[in-house]
Amino acid sequence: MTLLRTHIGSTLRSARVAQGRTLRDVAKGARVSLGYLSEVERGQKEASSELLNSICAALELQLSAVIADISLQLKASEAPTLSVVEDAA
Repeated sequence: MTLLRTHIGSTLRSARVAQGRTLRDVAKGARVSLGYLSEVERGQKEASSELLNSICAALELQLSAVIADISLQLKASEAPTLSVVEDAA
């Protein structure tokens, strides 16, 4: 089982790296400490909705788009569940 915070962190890190930005730059824009942002990106800290919104704004991302992307990641990582169907014979 993968934790939600792990998916959030990897999504945020991927966006930051794709933009060629540093942790320091994004942390300053989001008004969070560099260490805290690093922990969020590594999936070690769970960001509150307010902080997640600030980080997304600093990355110029829509929060809804980030959540949608994470939802797809979660769906792909979930193991399929099988159910037994009894024969009505």
